[in-house]
Amino acid sequence: MQQDPSKIRNIAIIAHVDHGKTTLVDGLLKQSKTFRDNQAEMGQELIMDSGDQEKERGITITAKITAVQHGDYRINIIDTPGHADFSGEVERTLNLADGCVLIVDAQEGPMPQTKFVLGKALAAELKPIVVINKVDKPGSRIKEVEDELADLFLELAVHEDQLHYPIYYAIGRDGKSWAEVPANPENDADLEPIFNAIIEKIPAPTVELDKPFQMLVTALAHDTFKGKYAIGRIVRGSVKPGDQIALCKKDGSVQKARVDNVFMSQGVSKFEVPGGIAGDIVQLTGIADAQIGETVADVNEPEALPTIEVEAPTLSIYLGPNTSPFKGQEGEFNTSRQIAERLNKELETNVGLRVKEDGIGFTVSGRGELHLGVLIETMRREGYEFEVGRPQVVTHEENGVVMEPVEEVIIEVPAEHVGTVQMELGQRRATLKEQFASPKGVTKLIYEMPTRSLLGMRNILLTNTKGTIVMNSLVTGSQPKGAPLQQLRNGVLISFETGTTTPYSLQSAEARGVLYVGPGEKVYAGQVIGLNSRQEDLEINVCKAKHLTNMRASGSDGVVQLTPPTIFSLEQCLDFLENDELLEVTPQNLRLRKRELDPNKRKRANK
Repeated sequence: MQQDPSKIRNIAIIAHVDHGKTTLVDGLLKQSKTFRDNQAEMGQELIMDSGDQEKERGITITAKITAVQHGDYRINIIDTPGHADFSGEVERTLNLADGCVLIVDAQEGPMPQTKFVLGKALAAELKPIVVINKVDKPGSRIKEVEDELADLFLELAVHEDQLHYPIYYAIGRDGKSWAEVPANPENDADLEPIFNAIIEKIPAPTVELDKPFQMLVTALAHDTFKGKYAIGRIVRGSVKPGDQIALCKKDGSVQKARVDNVFMSQGVSKFEVPGGIAGDIVQLTGIADAQIGETVADVNEPEALPTIEVEAPTLSIYLGPNTSPFKGQEGEFNTSRQIAERLNKELETNVGLRVKEDGIGFTVSGRGELHLGVLIETMRREGYEFEVGRPQVVTHEENGVVMEPVEEVIIEVPAEHVGTVQMELGQRRATLKEQFASPKGVTKLIYEMPTRSLLGMRNILLTNTKGTIVMNSLVTGSQPKGAPLQQLRNGVLISFETGTTTPYSLQSAEARGVLYVGPGEKVYAGQVIGLNSRQEDLEINVCKAKHLTNMRASGSDGVVQLTPPTIFSLEQCLDFLENDELLEVTPQNLRLRKRELDPNKRKRANK
């Protein structure tokens, strides 16, 4: 057990998505000899991204806490997500750290999320170290990026000390770093300059060893062996197995509990220790009722620490039990009670989420489409079957005026597609703030627009720009709610009856628009099976077989040639929905459908 808090360094790794946080953490883990040379992790990339969806999407979703030993120093590293949708994870974990390593791409420079996470870190008074990563990129512009960073720090710094920050240069993927701009990035180098910077520039935790024990629960983990782990940084005092503690709940009540074991991180695993002291990040077992934001304290002095403040959600979605004719055929859990239990479990660890009962279902609010999409995909993989409605913007009242969230949207697109982007954003009432061309034929556009105008926009722009657009957004504030937007999407093709689709009927349906179902698929009346080429919805029979007669010549029937159906991802389905539609989510299928399946009732409702 380490008794000297001056040999502890607690740092958060922060950056915009895809600027190389997790890759750099991999390098720090490998070069600190955390793994033996023959361990599988030495050949792995993105070691910290352990979840299935993190590996598939190539992004960090939950903040991870790890630690490396560098000489006498124990460095606790918090790898935070880069998407604004998971900013609750960033806000929750920054109070574990005393300093931060801000990573910026040498070509892209500071991006919207860089601004968000740096603002949070500086407000929490963390000491910054800047790493300009990917300096070997052909388009790297180190000098300009340094100037952009200086402007950003000037805008966000809370006090003057924060304007003096060291800059290092790195190729995280190759595990190389330098204190000066490298003349030749091909030369041999390692991450020693960054290790030294962390030890020299980041302050040791300020601690009160002789005071009673106190710790804020910042994260939770579970396993079947030890149950719940309460993870946090010890603010004062010390803790060891067998200690009696008090759990200060959010409602002001105090519960007594006993610490069973104390664990610390090492690489991707944890190990048991005889105890922890102020400054350590520890994982305690035995406190079954602990929740994020609650305080674990000495049983004789149960003082609560301030709870974690997380920014309010911006999007909400209806999520309830499946009501389609295929209910219960594909999922293991499909009742309202089972969905409620799963959502309550999610609330324990997902601090940016809010859940409210809404009839037989629930209104789930989060920080963006990706935040809600990851939850839906996780539940789907666990065997849940449910339906979701169109994402809605979360509004609030100020002085009797309804306010809606506003976002800054930064778009980078090749010059030939600028007109397409401007036309689409014009329809959505976006305000162009800035526009400039970069040397490589790419135009950068900065818009301000309401969050609700963003819904469904990403897919349309990806299609219209042939997949070349790069789009990032960040909630910047709120404004009085504007007039509703007109429907920007065409009407849909709706299945007329329940049955199995046939090639013959799909061939005639193809002439009406784009199909989302192929031959031999089960569909039901009211299911959306395609996009109409016109503005109105159209019911169509796609289960009709070709009736045989004895008059037909044997050679007159050619093979039916069908265009393959368009298959949507989960996020594309959510983007597609209109207010009178739902998305049926099962472990096997995603089906778009009308909220009202009966055509007569649907027509009456639309009048």
